[in-house]
Amino acid sequence: MSTQARGLQNFISDLRNAKGKEDERKRVDKELANIRKNFTPKGGKLSEDGSNPNLSSYARKKYVWKLVYIHILGYDVDFGHAEVLVLLRSSKYSEKHVGYTALSLLMRGDDPSMTSVRGTMVKDLTVPLQAGGKNSPPVDAAQCLALCATANISGLELIQSLHTEVLQTLVAKSSSANVKKKAALCLLRLVRTSAKVISGREFAPQVAQLLQDRHLGVLTSAMSLLYGLASQTPDDYESLIPYAVHILGMLVLKKACAREYLYYRTPSPWLQIKLLKFLQLYPHALNAKENGAAKEAAAGNGGAHISQLTSIISKVLTETDVSDSINKSNADHAILFEAVNLIVCWGASGPAQLREGAMKLLGKFISVREPNIRYLGL
Repeated sequence: MSTQARGLQNFISDLRNAKGKEDERKRVDKELANIRKNFTPKGGKLSEDGSNPNLSSYARKKYVWKLVYIHILGYDVDFGHAEVLVLLRSSKYSEKHVGYTALSLLMRGDDPSMTSVRGTMVKDLTVPLQAGGKNSPPVDAAQCLALCATANISGLELIQSLHTEVLQTLVAKSSSANVKKKAALCLLRLVRTSAKVISGREFAPQVAQLLQDRHLGVLTSAMSLLYGLASQTPDDYESLIPYAVHILGMLVLKKACAREYLYYRTPSPWLQIKLLKFLQLYPHALNAKENGAAKEAAAGNGGAHISQLTSIISKVLTETDVSDSINKSNADHAILFEAVNLIVCWGASGPAQLREGAMKLLGKFISVREPNIRYLGL
């Protein structure tokens, strides 16, 4: 740990060396009194925002980190918000990092002081940092911090005031892969809190653009968002089925996967599972006559995605086997489990060959000795 955080390090050591809960509480109470004293200027004059203007950057960061640690231990922390906001408004990344971390843990969206920091959060969301020297933070660092904080702070008013900026950040061409991943998951969190912040029919074309991204991390986060949205209003996102099938085909049929997303030689199993779970929301996707939207979606590519989908599921059924590596076997069978679920969802509208293959697999699973595979079959 840096020498600048020596006071924090000593405080943590004292708590770890406490002989009991009572000793820990006494040490925490002593530290809280010390922090409160240092947050109060000697002359008694606070800044307009309620902070102590005499505190150095080092002292402010140290005391706020201590408050965060005390909060994590389960003790109530009901002061220091003004100092947190001072750090958050700073142009220095080292201060902004502490500020956003403390904001996520110590404050709530309905806190009166949150209105004063909204402008800073909007700026950090929409304006990347200027590129600096070799040791400077990445240009998207402030955006990532603001997205993480937005996702973790509860409060309907804050969600309604920031969801537009989060959405713009997600679809902006200038956003980095890291920012897009965090923006997709942040938007998913906001939608789960207030489903009305997004209009499905208007947002579906933007999701389609995200699903054409080549970065598997962005695709995985985008699929988490898409599944969350489609679970609420499936009809609004039915036109995206061909995109999901195309991605699944690249992973299963062509094994097109960056090395860092291979899990025991299985291409991004988490993304495959998300894609299959999304397709399970549309049990009549293979029957264009019963589903007008699916027919329209198929018109653009002659229904090629339907035949491709059956080829994908067939390959998953026939080529998945128990591996010597338990990790690979678990990943492969998790994909197989969702593929069988998809066949079950299709019911009589699905290919008879796939239904028969699924039944044979289930019979095989419940007859083996491996408990995980048997449980999977049951």
